[in-house]
Amino acid sequence: MITAGLPDKSRAAREVPAKGGGPLGGEQIYNVYTGKLLTEGAALPSAAQLGLEPPRFCGQCGRRMVVQVDPVGWWGQCSRHGRVYSSEIG
Repeated sequence: MITAGLPDKSRAAREVPAKGGGPLGGEQIYNVYTGKLLTEGAALPSAAQLGLEPPRFCGQCGRRMVVQVDPVGWWGQCSRHGRVYSSEIG
């Protein structure tokens, strides 16, 4: 059976609902740009300071997120805490 060009229906099944406020909600323990534990005086990358870089790590568990950037925004998904959209955080 040829399936080329058909949408991947398994993606919807893999989408994880947000738990505890999602990757950028709840208690933030990890830096969402570097994945390191939050400490006082931790430096942010220049692109992140300018708002040009989307978060790449989950703030709750520090895992690397799957991030998709498009012309109107971005979304990031943690395997444990679900998906967050740029439109949700303003």
